[in-house]
Amino acid sequence: MTAPRPLPLEDVTLRRVPVNGVTLNVALAGSGPAVLLLHGFPHTWELWRVVMADLADRYTLIAPDLRGLGASDKPASGYDAGTLAEDAEALLAALGVTSAAVVGIDAGTPPAFLLALRRPALVRRLVVMESLLGRLPGAEDFLAGGPPWWFGFHAVPGLAETVLEGHEAAYIDWFLTEGTLGEGVPAWARDAFVRAYTGRESLRAAFAHYRALPESAARIAEAVTTTRLTVPALALGAHPVGGALEHQLRGCADDVTGDLVGGSGHIIPLHRPEALLGRLRGFLAG
Repeated sequence: MTAPRPLPLEDVTLRRVPVNGVTLNVALAGSGPAVLLLHGFPHTWELWRVVMADLADRYTLIAPDLRGLGASDKPASGYDAGTLAEDAEALLAALGVTSAAVVGIDAGTPPAFLLALRRPALVRRLVVMESLLGRLPGAEDFLAGGPPWWFGFHAVPGLAETVLEGHEAAYIDWFLTEGTLGEGVPAWARDAFVRAYTGRESLRAAFAHYRALPESAARIAEAVTTTRLTVPALALGAHPVGGALEHQLRGCADDVTGDLVGGSGHIIPLHRPEALLGRLRGFLAG
C-alpha cells in the first residue's frame, strides 16, 4: 500500500501574520469553509501536511506554528493555553474568518478547547486529540503513575535547553519514536521538526509551553466553572492518552463524541492519517 502523500509545499502559502503581540508563521491551503489546525510538541505546522493534502479540495486550511515554535516569534511570555487561544482567535480575525472548525493535538488541544468554550459563535466544530485539559476530572486512571518524566525535565527553567543544546536531533528522534509510542514519522516531517527545535532559543521557547502548564490548568479550571462547551466536539485518543481526554470533556461539554484510533501512537496525523481522515471527513461535514 502506498503511504499517504503530504501536501506539496508549492501548494502552500506561508504568511507572517501579526496577532496578539506576536507574529505567527501560518500555512494556508485549499478553499471552502475554514479549518484551523493547531499542532503540539515537537511539531510544526508540517505535522498536518498529509491531512491537508486530503482536505484542501473542500476546506480552507489554516495551520500556524504556535507561539514560540517553528518559524513563529519566540517571546518571553504568553505560553499558557489561554493566551494561545487568544492568538488563535486573533489569527482568525486577521484572516477575516468568522466561522471555523478547530482541530488540536497535544499542546494544541487546550487552546483549541478554550477557544471553542469562549467563542461558540466562532467555532462551529471542535476536534481534540491526545492531550489532557489541565486537571479536569476524568484523567485519574491515566495519571495514576504520574505524568511522563519529561514534563518535569522540561518544566525546570533553563535546565532542558542547557542539557540538550547540541543534541537536539537525538532528542527529537527519541521523542518521535519511543517518546510518542509510535513507529517514527516520515523523513520529511522528522527533518522539519529537527530544524525547528535546534538552537537554545528554540528549545527555550518550546519548553516555555511546559513551564506554563500550571497557569494553563488554572485558566481551564476557572473557565469551566462558569461555562459549558456547547460546540459539537470529537475527542480522539490513541496511545498513550486513550480515552482520558474524552472522559474529561464529558464533564464539561454538552455534545461529545469519543473514539480511539487503533494501532496508532501519539502522533495520529502521521501515524494513522487515513484513519484520522476517515473520522474528520464525516465530523467536519456534520
